[in-house]
Amino acid sequence: MTTWTRTALLTTLAVAVTTLPAVTFAPRAEAAGVPPLAWTPCESPGGPTGQECAGLPVPLDYRDPRGPRLTLAVTRLRSDGPEARQGTLLALPGGPGGSGVQRLTQRGAALRAQTEGRYDIVGFDPRGVGASTRASCGITEGDRYVFTLRSWPAPDGSIDENAARSRRVAEACARNGGAVVRSFSTANQVRDMDRLRRALGEEKISAWATSYGAYAGAVYAQKYPQHTGRLVLDSVGDPDPRRVERQWLANMAEGAEDRFPDFAAWAADPPSGHRDLQLAERPEEVEPLVLALAAKLDRTPRQSHVPGLPLTGSMLRQALQNALYGDALFPSFAALVKAAADPLGEPPVLPAELSAPVPDADASVIIAVLCNDVSWPRTVGHYRRTVAEARAAHPLTAGMTANIVPCAFWKDAPADEPTRMAPDGPSNILVIQGLRDPATPLSGALRMRAALGDRARMVTVGRGGHGMYVPRREGCGDRTVEAFLNHGQRPRHDVHCED
Repeated sequence: MTTWTRTALLTTLAVAVTTLPAVTFAPRAEAAGVPPLAWTPCESPGGPTGQECAGLPVPLDYRDPRGPRLTLAVTRLRSDGPEARQGTLLALPGGPGGSGVQRLTQRGAALRAQTEGRYDIVGFDPRGVGASTRASCGITEGDRYVFTLRSWPAPDGSIDENAARSRRVAEACARNGGAVVRSFSTANQVRDMDRLRRALGEEKISAWATSYGAYAGAVYAQKYPQHTGRLVLDSVGDPDPRRVERQWLANMAEGAEDRFPDFAAWAADPPSGHRDLQLAERPEEVEPLVLALAAKLDRTPRQSHVPGLPLTGSMLRQALQNALYGDALFPSFAALVKAAADPLGEPPVLPAELSAPVPDADASVIIAVLCNDVSWPRTVGHYRRTVAEARAAHPLTAGMTANIVPCAFWKDAPADEPTRMAPDGPSNILVIQGLRDPATPLSGALRMRAALGDRARMVTVGRGGHGMYVPRREGCGDRTVEAFLNHGQRPRHDVHCED
């Protein structure tokens, strides 16, 4: 969920969208209703044919519907089978910080084909993301690298630098972010989703929702059960309303341990074409090798291909977390390990996501949602204790998942209480979950499944990685999702797919 996932941190628009105004005010005639969207063509090179875009005005603060408004970027692919049309299917991305416009641009054509033209496929950029109204905290560049946004403790376990950075970021957001940054939350995203439903003229909306988007989709189903159609929750996190994002971050330690054996097996016996990236003779030798290299880089960072940006142990650990999201990322991480371990070789080439700071607006929305959704412990001493425990229990994540974040110093308390999931409501939810997910591990998804009761069925997939449904892949889990979306066929009981 990706709390600060690779995808969320690198979100960029893949489609040209008209520049939208920052903050406007609602005319009185529109305050009581939601006007229909004004669609315009917006096809882009490499994108799907027939793509359209529009802007959706939403209240900055739903308690003041006549007050300032933000504008959300919306895009759609119309159903190409109008005689079989079943409504609208939202494609909800992960994050916080993921772009629904980008998701539709990349996956919309395949999704439309696999749903056989039954839906208008719609994506939107949540407030603060992509081509929607944005805001920035004014976070300094050095605090916006992925490995600084992720709060890795010092090599000796100290969190003093993490605490100072977290305080700086929180103070910058309080000083510069204003009401727009304070409005970035799951509760407001869900309200925006229902406003989008009304603007689309739909009584119900269905959704394929992944990672953080799956949590937002589940909250929508809880808040608006009468307006929820078929809902696929793909790789979803623990819904505990007392912790929410705090728990998602903590669970990543377990997720890394669930997933690492897949990389270890690959690194001990790489497939043809990658034999030069073998790291060890046996899988059980890979983890000690990676941990020893990280410890060495803690002591003596290695100059990378980026001037002034040496490869540290924390950066290597962060590169590992990113690589665990998909098997296709294994070769690049193995190459980084081999290059970093060779003292006579060329400077190791850092992954692109580690080589430059995250844009201020992207970092700001990610942090703001985490801090606006739920309260976090406020004392540095609390995090010193939890980091020490986590470092001992979970060496692959070295205490990062239990460490202090800007939310410990956040000025404003959450405006909305997190939603408690309950089994009341229509039985229209399918959860799909991999057994070895580095971001939203199986244990958290099982708690979401239990909380939803008979509202949901769950299909587990015997693969590692994050995000289980891929249109056109035609695995067992993919077919189960498509039978549900296309025909409403949901397994009578929870099921398991090996592929």
